[in-house]
Amino acid sequence: MPSVRDLAELVRAPAALSVPGDVAAGAAAGQVLGGRTLGLACSSVCLYWAGMAANDWADRHLDAVERPERPIPSGRVSPGTALGIAVGLTAAGLAVAGLSGGRRALAVAVPLAAAVWSYDLMAKNTAAGPPAMALCRGLDVLLGATPGRSVAKALPPALTVAAHTYLLTALSRAEVSGSGRGLPAATLAGTAALAVATALGRGEVAHEPRTARVVRAVRAGLTGWYAAGFGLSQARAVAEPSASRLRTAVGTGIVALPALQGALVARGGATREGIAVAAAVPLGRALARKVSPT
Repeated sequence: MPSVRDLAELVRAPAALSVPGDVAAGAAAGQVLGGRTLGLACSSVCLYWAGMAANDWADRHLDAVERPERPIPSGRVSPGTALGIAVGLTAAGLAVAGLSGGRRALAVAVPLAAAVWSYDLMAKNTAAGPPAMALCRGLDVLLGATPGRSVAKALPPALTVAAHTYLLTALSRAEVSGSGRGLPAATLAGTAALAVATALGRGEVAHEPRTARVVRAVRAGLTGWYAAGFGLSQARAVAEPSASRLRTAVGTGIVALPALQGALVARGGATREGIAVAAAVPLGRALARKVSPT
């Protein structure tokens, strides 16, 4: 039987801290941040962990060559167990989405689950990989808005998180072999542009002038935190684009995402909740020292 640590490594457990912020950002944009958000966040975590387990099952032969220390090629988790976990978590995620948000939530959760499996089984090692993963994260944000009347209100934060995910996924494709300086330089430029757009863009709900200033200050501060953390690791990869530097940058990008999500939640007017979402960054950084998020 695999140990708890083996299973945590299989599903990249610490990386799940980057998931609830997707749902919170969508809910804040749709002005439906509340009790149902927690249930939808649990659904999102289940689907994320399912995707991680399915990823390792699909890549078990490749990992035997490139990452023999991973749970499946090392023999700590059998392929059948990994596949069973992926299927079970997918079913659990859809069930929790239905219980939390009804048909409207399932209308997004089902395509999200399909996109996760499509990425793992078909798109991952192709040119469609980064946009496919970006689609998964964008749908995850939209899931948070499903209790409201208009999911379309969550499109701006969904596109922001999707853009971050695209850059991160493109960077991750070289974390085993390394790359030239052009790749991390391009993703660094994209991260800087994304941070500026998030910090300065419109989108918050109407406030009293003083409250609006607080919202803008919190949003700018959290965006700056995200940009500094992820940007610095990419800058180091530009200076030395080795596999280890790129892998570190990818891990940092995963851990730093809650700061960006917190900024998006604050943009929806929920400043305290935005700060709470961003508080996952130091916790994720600490857990990543024990279990790799990549």
